[in-house]
Amino acid sequence: MLVVSPIMETTRQDGPPNLGEGGSPHGSSKARLSGLVLARSNVDRVGHLRSSPEKLEQLWNEARIILLVHDRIHASDTELIFHAASEIQGIGERYFLGINSEDGRGYFAWRTQEEMVPEENLRALRQIGASLNDIEAGLAVHALGLANWHNSHPCCSRCGAPTRVDLGGAVRVCDVDQSEHHPRTDPAVIVLVKDANDRLLLGRQHSWPENRFSNFAGFVEPGESFEQCVLREVEEEAGVKVHSVHYLGSQPWPFPASIMIAFEALTYDASVARPDGVEITEIRWFSRSELKDAVAAGEISLPGGISVSRRMIEYWYGEEMKDDLVDPHD
Repeated sequence: MLVVSPIMETTRQDGPPNLGEGGSPHGSSKARLSGLVLARSNVDRVGHLRSSPEKLEQLWNEARIILLVHDRIHASDTELIFHAASEIQGIGERYFLGINSEDGRGYFAWRTQEEMVPEENLRALRQIGASLNDIEAGLAVHALGLANWHNSHPCCSRCGAPTRVDLGGAVRVCDVDQSEHHPRTDPAVIVLVKDANDRLLLGRQHSWPENRFSNFAGFVEPGESFEQCVLREVEEEAGVKVHSVHYLGSQPWPFPASIMIAFEALTYDASVARPDGVEITEIRWFSRSELKDAVAAGEISLPGGISVSRRMIEYWYGEEMKDDLVDPHD
């Protein structure tokens, strides 16, 4: 059963968007999406404190600490469970996340492989992200992003020697060749494709949950702008050329280390749309009524509620879309 309710700060267009001067693929840089679950950080990262071990130690002793075991977070279904420094033990790594600007208390993450709490008390960020407040959501996405990077980069990419955490988790240092290694984020574009009749094009990958459809996305390649990536990815995956590219918003996606940059784009010729047969196995055009009926009938399911893709579809639809067909772990 599909339920709709108004979305704050979003509007939909009943016709094609303004194509811009000369039909340029570039458009306004003003963000249009709201309610991006993982883009609600409300913590001061105070990067200058990372170079002061004494200050970090002082903050640690009074900090609120997030516990990460492997890639899951100690939390209830609705909120993070914070720990005091006196509760942290065993082998692990500490990462400085910032301070609460209201009371000056520090926030840290402690990543460990040890089972410090029962497994049933650990949650995946995909499960609980939408239930967290702005501070907790920002802390969780920062902590998980750092944890994933540190976990996958234990050795120096130059000489292969083990590296150590420094600057509160903002860098890894190789003591053999004195090189520094910084966390990386892989940019990926995700595109809301429309035709001249304001229909929405969605695609399906064979590896997704049954009947899952979503927008088209792909990683930015070296030497490529976001706009160039939009044009290339859509044509590669769906066979259509797009123009009038407009920025919608962005959201970190630490699964394991991405940021999703959202755009909308228009195609003149919807008839040539076809899946690439490799990454995308099926594509469908939808009017708003067709999408509503397809979701209600169980023909398709939508991306999870914390995803930028879900917000993009709702932005186009003009309403928040709530259904029971979404995998809560996605």
